[in-house]
Amino acid sequence: MENNIGMQLVDITPPLISKIVEDDRQADAKAVTLAQLAEGESSFANDVVGPGDVLAIRIFEVGVSMFGGAVPGADGSIPAARSQEFEAIPVDRNGSIKLPYIGSLMVAGRTPIEIARMIERGYAPRSQSPQAMVLLKRNLSNTVYVTGDVRKPGRIELSLRGERLSAAIAEAGGTASNAQDILVRLNRSGRVIEERLDRIRVGAPDDIRLRADDIVELIKEPQTYTVFGAATKVTQVTFDQTELSLAEAIARAGGPNDALANPKAIFLFRYVRPADGGESKPVIYRLDLMQPQSYFLAQKFMMRTGDVLYVSNAKINRISKFVGILNQLFSPFITARALSQ
Repeated sequence: MENNIGMQLVDITPPLISKIVEDDRQADAKAVTLAQLAEGESSFANDVVGPGDVLAIRIFEVGVSMFGGAVPGADGSIPAARSQEFEAIPVDRNGSIKLPYIGSLMVAGRTPIEIARMIERGYAPRSQSPQAMVLLKRNLSNTVYVTGDVRKPGRIELSLRGERLSAAIAEAGGTASNAQDILVRLNRSGRVIEERLDRIRVGAPDDIRLRADDIVELIKEPQTYTVFGAATKVTQVTFDQTELSLAEAIARAGGPNDALANPKAIFLFRYVRPADGGESKPVIYRLDLMQPQSYFLAQKFMMRTGDVLYVSNAKINRISKFVGILNQLFSPFITARALSQ
């Protein structure tokens, strides 16, 4: 048989299982994870103001007010302090706001507390002990986008607490699909990292805190394998769980067909990337279910998405097929002869 693609045929044995487990461990250690994305990053605030944000500003004054003087109360007394409220002050594209008697203030990159101190300094020469309160009424600068296979895709505002990835997905309504079938793709400043949703545990290192302008995309990409040959079902099967062993994969396909299959020859086709990161090579793994140890080995051999499982036909099946063909050819004549008698 020609082998022009460098295909290898290997038996599933205990040493092979140990080697695959070790190779997988090394590959996982080299893989870039969401947790590594957050490593080395300096802390950041989710209340920093930027263009497009809207501020609510309230200014308190003592004595004569810049905004209309003192207003007597019902008993004729003059209150010691008054306030002036600006309900919606937009931050322009240059990162500035405008206030009466102060003019333009550059607020981009500052927190509400820092902006309040700026306003107080601006009004100090014109007012007696001015006090300012600044609230971030509409926060467009500190938002993330959650898109894809979620019930409520869109923009999510980040609070001072610092939302984690799982919280943002939950706020977007979660996904209607199984977590095992969803791939989470996070884009941060052009750096993209993907990880399965079922591997992101709440509060775990991969459940990172999001930062402004992060883009979270949930992609439905089920892990599947294909079954051919003398299996009970020739079909494409989804994992529907985090990890799937070869034993479970064979069972989900209905197992070898008792009348057709050769249980001594179960083959699994897979492309395997070498440890040095070179081009993937096709490998065929062979399992003999007539050997008792094979059932234990099949429980430790983990499936990968894209695997092809083939159950070979028994030799006697060729005779059965030939007999079946003869029956199809001659049964009409036998039937006609029986009817004529």
